[in-house]
Amino acid sequence: MKKYSESDNYVLFQGNMLDMLQEIKENSIDSIVTDPPYELNFMNKGWDNSGIAFQKEAWQKCYEVLKPGGYLLAFGGTRTYHRIASAIEDSGFEIRDCIMWLYGSGFPKSMNIGKIYDKKMGNKRKKIGETKIGKTSLGDNSGWDTSKNMKIIKQSGHVDITKGNSKWEGWGTCLKPAYEPIIVARKPFKKSLVDNVIENGVGGLNIDECRIGNETISSHKAPKGTFAGGEEDRGSVREEDNTILYSYHSGRFPANVIHDGLQEEWSRYFYCAKASKKDRDEGLDKFQENTIDDGKNKSIDNPFQRGKTQRHNIHPTVKPTKLMQYLIRLVTPKNGIILDPFIGSGSTGKAVMYENKERNANYKFIGIELTEEYLPIADARINYANNQAREENKERQLSIFEME
Repeated sequence: MKKYSESDNYVLFQGNMLDMLQEIKENSIDSIVTDPPYELNFMNKGWDNSGIAFQKEAWQKCYEVLKPGGYLLAFGGTRTYHRIASAIEDSGFEIRDCIMWLYGSGFPKSMNIGKIYDKKMGNKRKKIGETKIGKTSLGDNSGWDTSKNMKIIKQSGHVDITKGNSKWEGWGTCLKPAYEPIIVARKPFKKSLVDNVIENGVGGLNIDECRIGNETISSHKAPKGTFAGGEEDRGSVREEDNTILYSYHSGRFPANVIHDGLQEEWSRYFYCAKASKKDRDEGLDKFQENTIDDGKNKSIDNPFQRGKTQRHNIHPTVKPTKLMQYLIRLVTPKNGIILDPFIGSGSTGKAVMYENKERNANYKFIGIELTEEYLPIADARINYANNQAREENKERQLSIFEME
């Protein structure tokens, strides 16, 4: 593992996360927030088919560098997260919860069984429409680009939409993806929780700063001293059971569901976040735009997966910055050190810098990435956000010094 880049608030390493103890001290990390490989071989990417996320040894390294009581948040895929969670638990972590990140923009990758059946049986299908296909190539000729490990396809025009009449028409092979689980694990500690918080500075969840919205919420008959009842003795107290009869707090208690805001009513209860092209490409203006596909010449709803979308950031599984900021804020005290052993295109690190900018959190970030082609993208995105934070801090300091 070798140092790739370093700044005042972050350091990035290129190499295998199994070697992290070469550079990171034991019991020195306040939280780990990461999006590991789901081990689905997504888009024929070798890094998503190595098996490392299923290895107990990988999470043991995380366990060793994390402070007692520190939290680990790890994304997973719906088909394989149980394998990741089992490896995390086997390494010594305590599974505390599972956050569900819901979204409405997932792309179904279901095979049309009726269409394949008709092709195999030689059945004719009726044309009922057509859809336009744009250019999907990275070059002028079809073939395999060894430098990018992808198939180059030049294709434009229209594709027929057809319908058959076999008994298998309308049948498919999978559901539309609409959520990703986030495993919530914590490193055990020996003393009481309060003693651990005093000694190591970690162990709890930042409830108040992660409340949803800012509306005034009233609580009834809540136990005195709880978040629901309020931390202060507000309202009248029933003496027989020490219960606050009526109190207020600002914002709703954070839930273990997060969604993208497509349902207005849900927005009152769950934090909302959604990735955008601006979010993906922010800080990458000097990078050449490219398309990327999974090497399969088939029509599909997902334009990025089929190489139809030009992007500066070619990583296929970028997480939204606002979502990552929320997760970081939930489990990391201010002045803490956050580790991401699978940084990809740097979404966690970017979110850390924006938390510094928006909340003056004074976080430090350590990132590790094995795939070298993503490191320039990650570094540029994190550096851009870090510079934004520095500029804002500079303006804040100038405004103080300029006061008479």
